[in-house]
Amino acid sequence: MRFLMTLFLWLLTTVLLAAAVPGLWAQKNVIDAAGYSSFAEAAAKDPQLQQAVAGELATQVSTLVRDNGGEVNADMVRGTANAYTAGEDFPGQFARANEIAHTWLFTDRIRRDEGGSWVIDLAPMLADSSFEDTLSNFNVAVPQTLTVPIASEPPSGLEPGRLRPLATWGPWVSVGTTVLAGVFALLTLAVARSRGKALAALGISALLVGAAGWAGLEVARRYINDALNHTSGDIRAIADAMVGHGIGSLHQWLNLTLAAGGGLVVLGVVVAMLGGLRRSR
Repeated sequence: MRFLMTLFLWLLTTVLLAAAVPGLWAQKNVIDAAGYSSFAEAAAKDPQLQQAVAGELATQVSTLVRDNGGEVNADMVRGTANAYTAGEDFPGQFARANEIAHTWLFTDRIRRDEGGSWVIDLAPMLADSSFEDTLSNFNVAVPQTLTVPIASEPPSGLEPGRLRPLATWGPWVSVGTTVLAGVFALLTLAVARSRGKALAALGISALLVGAAGWAGLEVARRYINDALNHTSGDIRAIADAMVGHGIGSLHQWLNLTLAAGGGLVVLGVVVAMLGGLRRSR
């Protein structure tokens, strides 16, 4: 009976840990507005993303100049864009540009362009002095907002504010599953006959969660690519870079989970061996 109870508690711990690791990552980096801003700022240091954003900015600046009757020097505009995205001010301004996209998804304070599209606002980046100087040469003022659609049509089921419940309940769920995973892990240790074997079993739980997370990301990538097919051009390249940064970040969390699991297995084996030596005396 004690073995069955230990097994039951171990299974619960494993399931809760499997929910807690990706849940905490998503809450910290995607659902929370400040966390997403930091996530976007870190992603903006990726050269691939910088080149994609430079291309989109060059396109938008050229369009503004042409709409105002000016003649565009494409090489100058692209050179300005490349220098800007490689500069130290770009990551923070890119993060602010993404705020509208996060608001569109996770709140009911929805800002939309005329077509109601899912958009990012490039105006914070064009407000940089380098672009202000470039536009002023063509007698063009930096607009207050310059929204660019992320997708001509959002993926099915992704309507404005659709993810608002995640913003409301995400913190409770992520913290709750983490706390419960810890509680059931302690209960598993308390009920088990052998503390060493229980520690090793908990380590195996972490190893299973880490390995399952890696496998799950490989499967999820196909569905993510399907969603990205709603975008095109430089916006697609930006989205690809953001997704790649997110997957890399979650891989780090999963690697830490695997490392913790391996450490617990080793500790459990050591404790079990010491316990066996003590009983044999």
